[in-house]
Amino acid sequence: MKTGRRLSLLAAALTASFATQAWGSELPSLGEDSSPWQVDLTYENHTVKREHTGLAKFRNTMQAEFDKRAGNGWGIHGILRGSWDGVYRMNSKEYGNDAGGAITSQSTVNGSQVTVPWGVGAPPAPPFNNPLGGILQFPATYPNNPNQGLRVLGDRWHGTDGGVGFAVPVRPCDVDSRGCRDFGGYGNKTLSELEMPEFNDRLDFIRELYAKKSFSLGDGKELFVKIGKQQVVWGRTDLFRVLDVINPVDFSRNNIYDELSDIRIPMWIAQAEYRMGASDWMQDRNFQLVWNFDKFRPNNLGQCGTPNVILDAGCFFRGMANLWDNGGTVANFANIAPGTLLATNFGPGQIGLKDVHLPEWSLSNTQLGAKYEGVTMNGLSFSLNALTYRSQLPSLHGGKRATNSFTGQYQNAWPYLISFDMHFPRVNLVGGSMDFQLPAVGAAVRMEAAYTQGEEFANTMREELYSKNDVFRAVVGVDRPTFIPFISETSATLISAQLFYQHIFNHEWKQEKFGPVGMPDWENNFIGTLLIKGFLRNGTVSPQIIFAHDFRAQASAVAPQVEWNYTNDLKITIGANYKIADGRDHWKFDDCRACNPFAPFTAPNGDPNPNASYSRGFGGMEPLGRFRAGPIGAAFKENDIFLRVNYKF
Repeated sequence: MKTGRRLSLLAAALTASFATQAWGSELPSLGEDSSPWQVDLTYENHTVKREHTGLAKFRNTMQAEFDKRAGNGWGIHGILRGSWDGVYRMNSKEYGNDAGGAITSQSTVNGSQVTVPWGVGAPPAPPFNNPLGGILQFPATYPNNPNQGLRVLGDRWHGTDGGVGFAVPVRPCDVDSRGCRDFGGYGNKTLSELEMPEFNDRLDFIRELYAKKSFSLGDGKELFVKIGKQQVVWGRTDLFRVLDVINPVDFSRNNIYDELSDIRIPMWIAQAEYRMGASDWMQDRNFQLVWNFDKFRPNNLGQCGTPNVILDAGCFFRGMANLWDNGGTVANFANIAPGTLLATNFGPGQIGLKDVHLPEWSLSNTQLGAKYEGVTMNGLSFSLNALTYRSQLPSLHGGKRATNSFTGQYQNAWPYLISFDMHFPRVNLVGGSMDFQLPAVGAAVRMEAAYTQGEEFANTMREELYSKNDVFRAVVGVDRPTFIPFISETSATLISAQLFYQHIFNHEWKQEKFGPVGMPDWENNFIGTLLIKGFLRNGTVSPQIIFAHDFRAQASAVAPQVEWNYTNDLKITIGANYKIADGRDHWKFDDCRACNPFAPFTAPNGDPNPNASYSRGFGGMEPLGRFRAGPIGAAFKENDIFLRVNYKF
């Protein structure tokens, strides 16, 4: 969408807010059977200072929330939100038009890492002989890929380590279009679209806009319907999305540190809920159907060059797309002698990410869910859930078409080659949740569990470099208000703990000559969180601290903050988040540089099976280490302090 159009939409929203103030927070009634509009308007500034990079956010947000009782029992609810983030102009050398620069590449020579100029890769000489004839495809220059506006893949979260790093363009896509793709609402954004992310072709400034009504069916039963742009929340836990997967999430807003209600991406959805009331065995019973009829939307993982790129995944995608389009130098790739891995030049169309297959908008791609929910006579609340949907995380299918770097031969499939297309597979989910009280200890317990079929994971034991696996996830949360005298002698302190578990069925992993191969994701993993939140000065001051720990990644986060309700309308929050990572060595994983896709030319030096294509286990941080580090470990260099000011008009 053009900048002028976005500004006009923002102006329209502000005009509505001025009208709200003029009418004393109410707009005129429309229709005899309707009520006046009830409107709340808020402004928020969120400023973040990041270690090593400086200003990482200067986001200004205006939000209008409105409700109205329309005629014939219908109700209308909406939320409009528009924001402008000044960080792209105020810190343009990190995140804007001046980001990046010239880079160097790394080679490993006799076991030691050395740097070489970018674009100077391994020469086409023995052992890269070419007995079959053809033209060697190792360019010496890159006219469409100049050494400017670049960063090295992974430098956001780790140092050089002998892995397969390569160049990643980091400037907005109207300044530098290299590697820009539409990954489903992100990945190809201009400067103005990054500054004002809600004003786009998907009308994201409309956070919610739906109509709802209850129809009486007699005997205490009723049918409740809600249709429009909305969030459907199935989960009972915080942070972890086990059942709560109907709406995708915008991680580019503030990584995992915002409330889910602020970063879920609302979709056009129809809900119908049959409210059956009580029975002999139940206090209450409901049956809900959900139809997400909107155009497909994945999670927003962040565009490379922006402050929040969860798992650094957006940089991997953009760098791989640039390699496919323009070619480039890949560090530590060519194994020409024991302990020697030279930076290697690849031409366009040899390795990288080519096509993004976003699901088409049609009935065959519809997403449907059903939930039965009840409350037993002893107060236990539970739900049984089923959902068929498209994965909101991308899957990279490798072993695709490419031109052989040694012979010039084009082929539609090269097993184990790091030539990818991006897909979003269909996933089927069944699960349930419950919550109940433990009066003896004064605590409430929340539980969720889900079993999915159809999810796809990176897997270097497969020719196509991915596998389809069933997954079980569960989370248990315990909440307890507790009097802690040194925090407050008059108000209880909330203590909330959660433990998340994930198991991948038929997990594949084995030790090869040079290291492990298979699936970088852990077969079993636990992540725990602990929240301690106090309430001081009659609840106007609320200090809190959150701890999170990823057990397999050996990565932790600590997030203290203090929230001060200065008046009923003005709230000030100051805080930080700090990451600790102790397990960086075991984040390294097989990167398929020794998979030998162009046999026999790409077999490791001295390999006894030069005509066999499979991974021998050479590995580093890139590109698969990010899945072992997880969202906490992959952000351990991003320590932030922040100030957030929220004013309600």
